[in-house]
Amino acid sequence: MTDVPSHASVVIVGGGIMGCSTLYHLAANGVTDAILIERNQLTSGTTWHSAAQVRALRSTRNLTELIRYSIELYSKLGEETGQQTGWINMGSLSIATNPDRMTHIRRQAALARLFDVSAETIGQEEARERWPLMNADDVVGAVWSADDGRVSPSDLCAALVKGAKARGARVFENTAVTGILTHDRKVHAIETDRGTIRCDAAALCTGLWSREAGAMAGVEVPVWPCEHFYLLTKAVEGLSGHLPALSDHDGHLYIRDEGGGLLVGCFEPMGKPISPDALGKDFAFQLLPEDWDHFEPMMVNALHRIPMLEFVEVRMLLNGPESFTPDGTFMLGETAETRGLFLGCGMNSVGVATGGGAGMALAHCIQHGHMPVDLNEADPKRFPPELNSVETLTARVPEVLGKHYEISYPGRQWTSGRELRTAPLDRRWKKERAHFGQVHAWERPLYFGRTAEPRLSFGRPHWHDAVEREVRSAHGEAAIFDQSTFGKIEVTGPDACRFLDRVCANRMNRPAGRAIYTAMLNERGGFESDLIAIRDSGDRYRLYVGTASIKRDLAWLRRHVQESEGVTLTDSTGDYAVIGLMGPRSGEIAAELGAGSLTGIGYFRSAKAEFAGHPVRAVRLSYVGEAGWELTCRAQAAEAVYDAMRACGASPAGVFAQTSMRIEKRFLA
Repeated sequence: MTDVPSHASVVIVGGGIMGCSTLYHLAANGVTDAILIERNQLTSGTTWHSAAQVRALRSTRNLTELIRYSIELYSKLGEETGQQTGWINMGSLSIATNPDRMTHIRRQAALARLFDVSAETIGQEEARERWPLMNADDVVGAVWSADDGRVSPSDLCAALVKGAKARGARVFENTAVTGILTHDRKVHAIETDRGTIRCDAAALCTGLWSREAGAMAGVEVPVWPCEHFYLLTKAVEGLSGHLPALSDHDGHLYIRDEGGGLLVGCFEPMGKPISPDALGKDFAFQLLPEDWDHFEPMMVNALHRIPMLEFVEVRMLLNGPESFTPDGTFMLGETAETRGLFLGCGMNSVGVATGGGAGMALAHCIQHGHMPVDLNEADPKRFPPELNSVETLTARVPEVLGKHYEISYPGRQWTSGRELRTAPLDRRWKKERAHFGQVHAWERPLYFGRTAEPRLSFGRPHWHDAVEREVRSAHGEAAIFDQSTFGKIEVTGPDACRFLDRVCANRMNRPAGRAIYTAMLNERGGFESDLIAIRDSGDRYRLYVGTASIKRDLAWLRRHVQESEGVTLTDSTGDYAVIGLMGPRSGEIAAELGAGSLTGIGYFRSAKAEFAGHPVRAVRLSYVGEAGWELTCRAQAAEAVYDAMRACGASPAGVFAQTSMRIEKRFLA
């Protein structure tokens, strides 16, 4: 057995599609001493049993581009390495059996065309022609995507590793990680059962074991597995050659040919979570027990869609674990907690489809310190600590699996893993019958006056009248907006001004009491964040950042404080409430509550005052385009300040009203 090296520029942990792809791209880009370590053998985790469908369209252009890159790579890799990947381009067919699903897939087709992905809407008869084994009697339409296909996951990984080794990279199988050594919040070595490897960077491509692996370095990695099922049949008479992949999302099914028979997989409405501890550390090239009781409703749907299944012999019901994240998107990039430690995990059943492009992007990030394109939606720093608990993950990931095939109605919210973090005015909002949405674990009121669970649709929204009332209140009277969930970062110390002048685009050396809108730009001139800064005194600023940006922005700031600078950064988000009082009556209400002096401060100016006897810092700005202030007070005083405003006739308004007014005023988000 060959000893592991004492040093490598990059150590990749995990030998599935993400690890193999990242190694290949590092080596291809000149990092030829990169190594990959795998506790068992390559592809022994989730990769080997993947259905390996490759569908190009994703929710954003850049995620879509990752898969388009994968398609190009998979189709050419065999020629480069001599190892075929099993790439088959037969296209995919998505059917609709009701009007809302038809609207949904038409929207997807329009998005595909925007992203230059092949997609065309077709009728029932053409859909039947493309999939002759299908019962199409209830099909109202379909979308045909010609560029999609499938690949052999084990062959693909073999080709990637062969290409990496040809450039000098090395692979060590049967090598388990026992520790991740850090110093000053930076990774510097990987401990294995075969020795310690010093490194400049490390990437955890460890699939469903990523949460445990990240914990070795004090990193939160909210990933949890669910059982994932697909049925394999024996040979089907009359089936020759390959068929397109068939997606019957109303039936929660995907279907294709496989080895002369059929593969029938599902993303059922509510999945089955399973603890990694229940799998055990030696779980490799293994499957979970068949669960026909759980699969039975999907089997009924499959028999309806493919009637001949009734007469086809079943080979097996494959049940393998796959990892999911709390929002259904994978994690790609550097961690907030530890410099030089990168994540490529939580692939949510799109690992093989995305792996080529995601491995390319992760390798680029490791080598150059940034992604090749904006992949903010996959940044590991988007998750708050509350979403990393076992209790929350086991509740959420079954819903994540089920949402794969749900219709994406506007206003759709998670139903599990809720009430994790509530704002200071939460009790008042519930009394006002708020309908809540979750942002970065916070519960935020979307609208008020809820009488029942809203009916989701693509038409006039259920909450239209409620939002109209709130907008009219802000336009004609006074409305109260809760902005308490905005992140708040205290920047203090003798070098606070000099530090912020360096990391922010705007001029930060302004007099105390000024509100400064600014961007934080990276070395390439791209946006990392935009924020509002309030200078409280010469050596004290408070930064207001987006609700979902606090972890990322705090990490960015910490990494740019120089050793010689006297700067302290503190997250004070939970200590304060921010209450927006907006509308033509806001000045009258302020005066009635003892803060009439606020009417004299100019736009983007800040002043201290008392509202109903409680100290506040008011900032004259508005995201809804009406006169008013954003008032920051201690969280404990929020209810008293709100009650006083309410008694003066102001009424609550939610995020939907704020968004409507923002768009009306053409304010960017």
